[in-house]
Amino acid sequence: MSQLTSQRASPWLAAMPGLFVVLWSTGFIGAKFGLPYAAPFAFLAIRFALTLAVLVPLALVLRARWPETPALCLHAAVTGLLVHATYLGGVFYAIDRGLPAGLASLLVGLQPLLTAVLARPLLGERLTRWQWLGLVLGLAGVVMVLGGNLAPDGDGVFDGFGIGALACIVAALAGISLGTLYQKRFCQAVPLLGGSVMQYLAAGVALGLGSLWLEDAPVVWNTTFALTLAWLVLVLSVAAILLLMALIRRGAASKVASLFYLVPPLTALEAWWLFDETLGPVALAGMLVALSGVVLVVRGQRRTPGTQASRVAADKSVGTQ
Repeated sequence: MSQLTSQRASPWLAAMPGLFVVLWSTGFIGAKFGLPYAAPFAFLAIRFALTLAVLVPLALVLRARWPETPALCLHAAVTGLLVHATYLGGVFYAIDRGLPAGLASLLVGLQPLLTAVLARPLLGERLTRWQWLGLVLGLAGVVMVLGGNLAPDGDGVFDGFGIGALACIVAALAGISLGTLYQKRFCQAVPLLGGSVMQYLAAGVALGLGSLWLEDAPVVWNTTFALTLAWLVLVLSVAAILLLMALIRRGAASKVASLFYLVPPLTALEAWWLFDETLGPVALAGMLVALSGVVLVVRGQRRTPGTQASRVAADKSVGTQ
């Protein structure tokens, strides 16, 4: 009987990594849907408050472990400030300033490239020739994508978005890259669910204060905004986290990491379908070149599995939305 149950469950288990990545790609689309009705920091502060309202009772019901020492709580909070407040805050602000969702997904998807570069001075690791080639391809792809969006006139640096949007997405990329390295260095003993609560709490407080200080636009509550919040909270921040926990428990996190290369094309396809966002032929070619560079960097790290940076690359799936 158990064998029959296992056979019936196997298609679902095989589909879990792909489902996780598809859900993850919708985070950028959720930002696009909700930002017309709330400023970025206020939007995220409300989202994190609702996420905590779900995660805290869930953690109590599941009897999840919590960080055992004040130091671990502090490390979890710092990680939350980097991978939730800085990363998501940068992404949401960039999209709010006109950056296309597909392009935002591509630029923050370069995280393994920046992680590899940072691992050299921070962890004392050397890059292989394939990784150097990957870095060159990644940068070349970004130049192709951004070059396809250069504005012909002097009104702005880029067509449809300015240098401020680009600065925000660079800050987001730095946040997720540094947060990933910090998490691998200091949060190995932090439980996933209990640590997630600490991360969302720190990020929510920071973004709430930032909203009070920097933003004055009112939140417009309507059906679209409520449904967007429900999707981002229940599907992205809760269901996807539980799915990630199940994948890690079954040793399938590496499959998720490899499928993450599909997130930027998926997001671009979703943004084209829902918002008529389009990228020109040069930009699309640049996306493929950049993704090829990411693949080379990550595979180059996996060839040296004893290094800390390789474990960072293999666990890229622990990134957040």
